[in-house]
Amino acid sequence: MPIQEIYAIAMLLAFFALLLVGVPVALTLAISGFVFGWLGFGPMLFNLLPARIFGVVTNYTLLAIPLFVFMGVMLEKSRLAEDLMAVVGRLAGNLRGGLALGVVFVGVLMGATTGIVGATVVTLALLALPAMMSRGYDRGLACGVICASGTLGQIIPPSLILILMADIMNLSVGTLFAAAVFPGLLLAGMFAAYVIILGMVRPDMAPPVPAEERALIDTRQLILRLLRVVLPPVGLIIAVLGSIIGGIAAPTEAAAMGALGAVVVTALGRRFNATLLWESAAAAARITAMMMFVLICAQVFALAFRGLRGEQLVEDLFAFLPGGVNTDILFMLLLIFVLGFFLEWIEISYIAVPLFLPIFASSGVDPVWLAALIAVMLQTSFLTPPFGWALFFLRGAAPPEITTGEIYRGVIPFVALQILAVGAVFAFPALATWLPRAIGW
Repeated sequence: MPIQEIYAIAMLLAFFALLLVGVPVALTLAISGFVFGWLGFGPMLFNLLPARIFGVVTNYTLLAIPLFVFMGVMLEKSRLAEDLMAVVGRLAGNLRGGLALGVVFVGVLMGATTGIVGATVVTLALLALPAMMSRGYDRGLACGVICASGTLGQIIPPSLILILMADIMNLSVGTLFAAAVFPGLLLAGMFAAYVIILGMVRPDMAPPVPAEERALIDTRQLILRLLRVVLPPVGLIIAVLGSIIGGIAAPTEAAAMGALGAVVVTALGRRFNATLLWESAAAAARITAMMMFVLICAQVFALAFRGLRGEQLVEDLFAFLPGGVNTDILFMLLLIFVLGFFLEWIEISYIAVPLFLPIFASSGVDPVWLAALIAVMLQTSFLTPPFGWALFFLRGAAPPEITTGEIYRGVIPFVALQILAVGAVFAFPALATWLPRAIGW
């Protein structure tokens, strides 16, 4: 084996070793890349680095990230989820598992407007978890449905995962947004179906709201409040995603419109003020700076790995796999699933995904279908124990009587449902490719 490929393997091992000792991910990427890139080539290799970093920071598509983050933070701080949960939870209260269905519905709406997993999970936990516990819900089910619903924003557009996947795979953001619509709705539908079936089979785990409690609610006022609470975010979703998918606006332009729309929705709810604007802008700046720092450090790692013939090493690995390109795709998805136990989606996207792209490009794999598969599988990284971020967010917001074991137990069925959704998109590529083709992309 050539010495450069040995360095490439050592760089990967060093990356995981630094993670295990607690070095931040961005610094881990930069340190391992610089050290082994210098060992393999000396400083010559990194003459290319300034051009690569300049390409990242001047990428027009990535400008959509701070705008979408600002939109999400503004809506989250305006307590939109609180109003949605109060109304939807009461409307679905007469069904077995009705409160859990309300959590799924609110997760879809919040995912399509805010897309911020931590904020959505914490908000749902604070609002829905005490209500479900007081009505006799199984604690594991309550924790699982909150975690799973809170992560829907990672697949339902406008998703930061899809924006970065478009950049990595050199695809249109609008195309990937269109490709993710049906897989995202399928996943939400599977969560809802699981709750409904569990309510029928095990009514003790998901009881309805008591009839005497529902009788205290004025139905007419509830419907009017539903329209007042649901119509603004739905209108914002249509304006942002409709303008992108319909070809009226580029993703960055639609993101700017979404940011302005979030300000308008907050003002209509009489919650807009200078403090809210400043806090939302500051939070958006922090989140964007963190993401861009990781992306810049990932350029060091990617440049060193490519220079050390890492891509050839990956091709040689795939050559040993039997079964052709389908086996290669399944192997990649399995690797992403395993990495999801330890890494965040942004590191997986910029480390693992680029390694496999040349192989699939040469095999003629539809990149839109492949991106949808990767995006759905990446979402599992938020739920898989022991390091799923949604689990940590819920642990921080849950009452002390909720144990970590109950949280882990509750998310396992939803992880299985996500894997089934990946299988459905794998078996039926039209779930991801039909809408972009119907639009003409």
